[in-house]
Amino acid sequence: MYDSPGNGRYAAPWPPPVPPAPQPGVIPLRPLGTGEILGGAFATMRRHWRTVFGVSAAVAAVTTGVSTAAQGIWFRKATEAGQAGDPQAALREVLDAVKERVPELALTSLIGLVGSIVATAMLTVVVSRAILGRPTSAGDAWRTARPELLRLTGLFCVVPLLILLPCAVGVAPGLLLAAGGETPIGVSLTLLGGMLGLAGSAWVWTRFNLAAPALMLEKQGVASAMRRAVKLVRGDGWRVFGIQVLAALIVALVGMIIQIPVTAIQFVANGGHMTDAYASSWPFLITSGVVAAIGATISLPISAGVTALLYTDQRIRRESLDIELAQAATAGTA
Repeated sequence: MYDSPGNGRYAAPWPPPVPPAPQPGVIPLRPLGTGEILGGAFATMRRHWRTVFGVSAAVAAVTTGVSTAAQGIWFRKATEAGQAGDPQAALREVLDAVKERVPELALTSLIGLVGSIVATAMLTVVVSRAILGRPTSAGDAWRTARPELLRLTGLFCVVPLLILLPCAVGVAPGLLLAAGGETPIGVSLTLLGGMLGLAGSAWVWTRFNLAAPALMLEKQGVASAMRRAVKLVRGDGWRVFGIQVLAALIVALVGMIIQIPVTAIQFVANGGHMTDAYASSWPFLITSGVVAAIGATISLPISAGVTALLYTDQRIRRESLDIELAQAATAGTA
């Protein structure tokens, strides 16, 4: 085929094929689609299952163990209070039980926070090396993550407060009006403010969503990691938000698949009833705790994997990180 009659120049009928992107690990080193990000998270779980599930299972066992013990202590007190004959006495006992639960809730929240920090740090390291096709042991992941834990703790304390702030600001006027006696207007304003605050919280969550991998993989400080996350997400917020929501739905679906059969068995085992006494019994709480631990063991790697791969994808799109990763992978195999 020629460009035009008589010019003698040959034109190819189609452009030459583009060579496939190198893939030393769980993702191809090029801008990723949503399916490839999710697939990369599951591929990391499949290829490095010993390290991934070892880390997440250890964290889940500790956090759910503490939570189960705290729930067992408080629910027993609350149930006994609810069985009192005098309603006023029952109310006082319930309030006392709530007060007594505060230290337990604080302990549970603290353990959960520590578990999330450790799991996020170690699993981010595992995923970052899985991108290059390099296996990582739990010991190696811990040694790499340990120097960043203090800064990651600061990040995990600051960002949730910023996420909750829009909701708190949104519902505050309505709650103040309701407390002042303007109940109908206060309730309406609280609902409207809550919806607006929820939208604001989602916006803040999206802006700082990639701060944890930025801190871990670039050795950033808390403020620097937050600025870095904002820069990486800017102009692409809806995509980042959508992928993370999809990952959250997958995690919720996995939890339901695990929880529903166990709940049905517990319901049948109690003769078709789910009384407060049975819900506060140790067999029920222990069984629920085991199910929660299994769910967390699976969900933690999905969440951490998607976030780390989404961070990598944004850097590939904005900073051509794929070239640097390809060179690192080549150097590692040389």
